[in-house]
Order: sequence, then structure tokens, then C-alpha cells
Amino acid sequence: MAEHESLEFGKADFVLLDNVSMEEFMANLKLRFEKGRIYTYIGEVVVSVNPYRAMNIYGRDVIEQYKGRELYERPPHLFAIADAAYKAMKRRNKDTCIVISGESGAGKTEASKYIMQYIAAITNPNQRAEVERVKNMLLKSNCVLEAFGNAKTNRNDNSSRFGKYMDINFDFKGDPIGGHINNYLFSQQGAPDSLLRSLHIQKDPKAYNFIKVGGHVSPSSLQSCINDGADFKAVADAMKVIGFTGDEIQTVYKILATILHLGNLTFGVDGDVTLIENTKLVSVIRELLSTKEENVEKALLYRTVATGRDVIEKQHTTQEANYGRDALAKAMYERLFCWIVSRINDIIEVRNYDAKIHGKNTVIGVLDIYGFEIFQNNSFEQFCINYCNEKLQQLFIQLVLKQEQDEYQREGIPWKHIDYFNNQIIVDLVEQQHKGIFAVLDEACMNVGKVTDEVFLQGLNTKLAKHAHYTSRKLSPTDKSLEFDRDFRIRHYAGDVVYSVVGFIDKNKDTLFQDFKRLLYNSSNSVLKAMWPEGKLRITEVTKRPLTAATLFKNSMISLVENLASKEPYYVRCIKPNDVKSPLLFEHERCRHQVEYLGLLENVRVRRAGFANRQTYPRFLQRYKMISEFTWPNHDLPSDKDAVKRLLQGCGFDHDVAYGKTKVFIRTPRTLFSLEEQRAEMVQRIVLFLQKVWRGTIARMRYRRMRAALTILQAYRRYKVKSYIREVNRRFKNVRSMKDHGRHVKWPTPPKVLRRFEEALKSIHSRWWAWTLIKGLSPEETLQVRAKVAGLEALKGQRADLGLQRAWEGNYLVSRRGSMTASFTLVSSDLQRKDKFMRVLFSCNVRKVKINRFHKSENRAVLITDRHLYKMDPLKQYKPMKSIPLYNVTGLSVSPGKDQLVVFHTKDSRDLVVCLQDMVPANESRIGELVGTLLSHFKR
Repeated sequence: MAEHESLEFGKADFVLLDNVSMEEFMANLKLRFEKGRIYTYIGEVVVSVNPYRAMNIYGRDVIEQYKGRELYERPPHLFAIADAAYKAMKRRNKDTCIVISGESGAGKTEASKYIMQYIAAITNPNQRAEVERVKNMLLKSNCVLEAFGNAKTNRNDNSSRFGKYMDINFDFKGDPIGGHINNYLFSQQGAPDSLLRSLHIQKDPKAYNFIKVGGHVSPSSLQSCINDGADFKAVADAMKVIGFTGDEIQTVYKILATILHLGNLTFGVDGDVTLIENTKLVSVIRELLSTKEENVEKALLYRTVATGRDVIEKQHTTQEANYGRDALAKAMYERLFCWIVSRINDIIEVRNYDAKIHGKNTVIGVLDIYGFEIFQNNSFEQFCINYCNEKLQQLFIQLVLKQEQDEYQREGIPWKHIDYFNNQIIVDLVEQQHKGIFAVLDEACMNVGKVTDEVFLQGLNTKLAKHAHYTSRKLSPTDKSLEFDRDFRIRHYAGDVVYSVVGFIDKNKDTLFQDFKRLLYNSSNSVLKAMWPEGKLRITEVTKRPLTAATLFKNSMISLVENLASKEPYYVRCIKPNDVKSPLLFEHERCRHQVEYLGLLENVRVRRAGFANRQTYPRFLQRYKMISEFTWPNHDLPSDKDAVKRLLQGCGFDHDVAYGKTKVFIRTPRTLFSLEEQRAEMVQRIVLFLQKVWRGTIARMRYRRMRAALTILQAYRRYKVKSYIREVNRRFKNVRSMKDHGRHVKWPTPPKVLRRFEEALKSIHSRWWAWTLIKGLSPEETLQVRAKVAGLEALKGQRADLGLQRAWEGNYLVSRRGSMTASFTLVSSDLQRKDKFMRVLFSCNVRKVKINRFHKSENRAVLITDRHLYKMDPLKQYKPMKSIPLYNVTGLSVSPGKDQLVVFHTKDSRDLVVCLQDMVPANESRIGELVGTLLSHFKR
């Protein structure tokens, strides 16, 4: 079945209706149309309702949803049927076809375009140039054929006036390699001003009789739904892409212009002579056809007749001239269209394909043909169209039943006979030899003498008087809906249609005068000349009577049906919901009539006669295996068939199914719905389970990635650390033998993790370097170094000059040579004997500063030993004035400037403030030496 849709959209497959009746069918069709679901299945048939609006369901994302999927796996869509045809062609190497049918305006042409678009999109994974070329040609050909073969009518904007069957050839890989187009019963646009001028054409459509004969035409009404300029450019571009040359395209324009001008030609009479009233048009037509003006005029006014060996020219009456003019216009357009189809076929046909080398050439056929219609005045063309639809409907019924019967027989399932309407009787009514309508029409056309449409109707009344599906006013005198000597009625499968015999004889015969054929063959335009090869015959040459239009059409229909019957068919049945092109209106009776005409209800009954649904065992298991413990997640039974049996028995549905060789057949939709409900319930549980498992898997994957990353990070760190240490070792390996003990060596850049370690290493190296330097010093030098270090640590950044670069003498009053030195030495010796100090730390002349209101200062000297600080008077031979035990000195303050101010702080707060003097040299400070010496002494 189709993918389970919400009940708000009705049943996605008509086979699943609870009750198979017209009321149920129409209610489901209407519900889906109103909900925007324009496609519904009947088994493997797609029912399409024209939405009369653009729908966003044909994009690349939608194509990907249907690519390679089975019909029942996705909601109903044209793409599903196109993919099924493509898969059957590719998997089984079998020719397939897609038959698109329905009445005019039901959306058949649009459906064929979407199918072509899908096939083009899913092929050619390697983007090979040749495949792209063929696909582009096939898609562009649609545009060109619509431009010349479709028309805007009172009913439809883009009504097909011809039937088109396109074969797309594929190679063994499934890539398109070419194609071929057949057209059946061929029953304009906005060009730029420059082109219109060259063709002598006006923009106003009302200026041309052939355009306005169908009714009132206004440019505004046309433009409301059609953009002429854009359409013209699209067709011109498409013709160039396909491969039409510039001369060929110009010839096409000229022929179209000629047809318009022919419609405006009028004939008059001057006595017994017929003449052309608007002769200027003859000159225009001559220019467009690249022939002589006198030849154009002669062909329009005279007919050349051969009587034995004699050739005479017979002048037309105005009626004959008008007839000949119209016949020429119709023939030119028909030849033009057939030439366009032939030219496209020449370009897209398969070339240089050898089956022995390239494998079997397979085909997908797409049939887009005119629909069954009933008009107020149904003509010969409509009769042929309706006969074509009867023929295709009969094929549809036969093939659908045949497919059902063949499938049941293949699978070993008993087949129940189904009664259905067999419209072969109507097909025979039209095409049977000697008795059919076409045979009577051909017989009338071959009679000698003047044959009229009334004579043809009499022949029908004679031969078909007892036929159940034929009647006329003569056979039913009381039926006033029929006119005497004009109408006959056919009871078609789709309903009764009244046809007017007016024009049947003329349209059936090839009545185009040979003079026109010779006129066009003798054109200097090679393209136009090639369209009329029979014009080369001389008037005296005897030719075989050409086949009538009815015979040609009947033969083409028989050939078409044989072609379709040889392929595996897929169907699209199109329905027109209303006559006003409204996206909202669903006309119940109109749609019901089409459902009856298309045999859709019978199709449902045939499908439901035995079993509503059938699926292959693997596909069935794939969809429903989760509802049974014996099949989930995988079964261990001998075959898929046994697994399906076990599943259905476990669900209690064994009584409602049959088991074929490769498929399981389900009888009622109720069983299928129950399976779907159980599946939907289990899917939720499975999804939760899968989410749990997957989340756990993701967490484990994330943990493993993190652990791996950590392992890699640790290994990398070890590598970087080892590399750094090896590099440090390499650079400092011979540091002991270096003159500067490694001070010049540049340290390698450490990894970020070792930056603090690098600082420690540098500190260790610095300490070792310092120890290396000082280990050879004398005790006196060692003391001085320690004092300098202490002074540096205490005053670094506080004073600019610490005197570190000179030797510190300490006892400056002794080292200074002069008359006072002896006095100081004597006093110092007496103090040493008295106070028992071991060493003089510092001595210097100072300037004592008294901090009072007089700001008085005096010259003094200080002597600092390892036990006392002495203040002396240098003017009295350094007589000690004050003695302060060092343990009473609590601190030392110095100024940050260039002066030599020092404050000795004591426990009794009787601080000593002095300014050092006798600087040698004068710009050197002894503050650092004083501070460093005292600090190093106290540290000891």
C-alpha cells in the first residue's frame, strides 16, 4: 500500500476503501482534492486530479524521496509511477510504457512533462556529455511540440491538438541514448517586432481570420494567462538547443505567417472570372514562400487537370477557391508539424548503437494523447479522438485484467472471474472491415460522381441499422435531439455522443490540389521544398490513390495499441475537476462521469475481486517484521515465506491471506490497516530504543575520541618535554668548559607546559653559574660579594647607583691616607681592646644632621663594628662621642635620591641621622655598601 497517511486525507489507495461503491469512491476523491492530495492509487494505477494551481511537489528534494522506492513506500505521486517504469525497465531489461489518459484539460500534458523531468533527473550519475545532450533534447522537444501542437481553447489554456507517443531509448546502464516521437491526428505566439515586420504580420490577433473564427479574441484576455513574449523566446531557444538551423527556424516563421495571410485572402467575381480581391497579399505570400507571384495566383485561381494526354486549366469558382485556400493552409500546417517531429527524430534517434557491443537497447514509452470530449457540434476530428480513447480504454481493461490474471496464475492463486464492460463492440463499430464507420466512410469517398455527407450518412443507416450502439434520426424518428440527414449518435463507453457528418467526406479525402503541391515543391527555399516531395510529379503521371485520413488514423491506432501491448504498461488516469479552472471547485457530476468513462471503479473492483494488496515476501518482512518476535530483528526460518506465515499467524490474520510463490496476498483492507497500526505502534518503541542505543553509542564514541585525544595529547606532551630536555642537555652539555660557563647559550623555546620548569632551570643554572664564580674567591672577597648581593636585594630599583662595579673597602677612615688616619687607628685599637669586637664593618666621615628648629649640622665620623656603632668627633682625634650596640639598631633608612642621607633607627627611638661624606670618587655612593655590609653581617 502507499505510505500510511493520516485519515484526514482519506485513503491513499482506492483499493483500501471499506466499501467499493461510486459514492465511497467520489467522497474519497473529493476529500483528497480538497486537502491538496491530487494523486491517489488504484493498485499500480495513478489517478491524477488537475489542481489548476502551481504545487511545490516536483522539486529535486521530492525526486530524491521517490528515487528507487517501491510504489507503496511513499505517498501517491507521478514520480512513483515513473520510477516503477524505470526500475522495471532497468532491473528486468524489459520495455515499459506509461499511458496517460483522460479528457481534454485533465492535465495529461503536464503529467507527461513531469514524468519526463523525473526520468531525466534520476539518470546519468556521471554527467556524461552525450547522456546530458539526449536528455536535454527530449525535454526541449516537449516545449517545441506543445508550441505547434497545442492551442488555447475556450476550455483549456494548453489543449493538445495532437497525440504524442515518445519512446525513450536506454542503454544497458539505464542512461538515455536517444528517442523517437510519433504523432497522431494533428487536427501562435509573441514574436519580436522586427520579426513581425519581416513577416508582414501585425500584433493584433483580430486582424487574421483564421485566429478569430473560434470566437472573440483580445490580446488582454490572452495575456491574462499566457506570456506570449516569454513563450516565444522559450520555443525559439528550445529549437536552437535541439539543433534547428537558423534557416529552418526562419522557414517555420514564414510558413506560419503564410497561413495567417492565406486566411485573409478574399475572392471576387468579375463577370465569369474569379479573381483575388486583395492582390497585395499575393505578393507577400510569394515573398514568404520564395516562389513566383504569378505561380501563387495561378494555383489559387486555377486547377490543372489531365484528361488522357491533354492538360487543361480549369478556373475555380469562388467557392472552390475558398476551399482550396483553406485546404492549403491546413495542409501547410500539418506538413510543418510533421516535419518538425521528423526533424526532432533525426536529431534524437539512437546513433551507432550495436547491441552486441553495448547490450540490449530498452525503451520507456510515454503516451500523451488527446482526451475524450463531447461538444455541441462534434466533427470528424472529434470522432477520431473519441475512437482513439475507446481503443485505449479497451487496451486498459484488457491489460489490467490480464495483469491480474497473469499474476494470480504465476503465483498459484485461484482466479475469480470478473464481469466488466467490454467496449470492443464500440471499437469494432468504428474500425471493422466492410461494416465499420471508417469502412463506410472510405467507400463513400471512392464512389464516382459527386459524393455528399448525406450519402455517407445513408450508408451508415443501411449497414448499422441494427447495431445497439448506433442510431440516427432516420432510425429513431421521434428523437428530436438528432437532425435529419446530419446527425448520428454513438453510445460510447463514456456516454452518448452526437456527431455531425458535415465535413466528414472532405476531411477524409486528400483533396489538396496537386497545383499547390507543385507550387511549394518548386520553392527556392530548400526546407519548404523538402516538405512537399510529391510535388515533383508531373500532372500527367498516374499515381496511386492516397490512403484516406480515416484509414491512416485507424492504422496508426492499431500500430500504437500493438506497440503498447508489447510493453509492460503503467497508467496515469487524469480527471478534470471543473470547467472553470478553479483550484477549489470539485464538480461532483462532471468528475463522476469521468470516473465512469475511465473505468476507475471497475479497476478497483477488479483489483479487489481477489486480494486488495500483494507484496513480495522480502518487502513485506522489511515493512512489518518488527511486530513479531519471530521476525525481529531477523528471522532464522528456512525462507522469507515461512517467516511471513509465522508473522501473520501470530497476528491472527492467517485466514485473510493467501501465499503465492513470491508474494503474500492480503484480501481485505482491514487486515492491512491493522498491520499498519501495529507497525506504527512498534515503530515508536523501536525509535525510542534506537535513540537510546544510538545516544549510548555516541557517548561511547565521544568517550573513545576523548580518551584517544588525551592519549595523543599526553604522548605529544611527553615527546615535547623530552625533546626540550634533550635540546637543553645538548646546548649546555659542555658548559663547564665554556669561558662564561654558558651565559651566552640561548635557551630553546619550551612547550607551554614547561614554562615554569624553564624558569626553575634558568634559576638553577644562574645559581650554579654564581656558585662557580664565587667558589674560588678568598674569604674577604666572599664577604664583599655577599654584602653586594644583600645591598642589591635591598635597594634594587630604589637607588640608581649602588657602587657594585668597584671594590668595597669598608673601613674608609683607615684606607684614606692622611694626618688623621693614625689618630683613628689608635682610637679604633683602644675600642677593640675595650669592646672586644672582631672586625670593622664600615667607617666613614659623615655630616651629622640635627632635626630641630635650628637645622644645625656638624662634621662627625661613624665606625661600625661587628658589635657597636660609634659616633666620633674627627676634630678631637676621633674621640668616641656615642656608642650604640648593634643589637639596639632596629633598622636603616636611606633616601632614594643622589644624596647620602642615612637614618639609623634604634630601640630607644634616638635615631642617628647622618649624611655620608668623603666619596671617592665624588660621584660614587657608599649607601649601597653600608646597607649591604650591615645586612650581610646580620644574616650571618
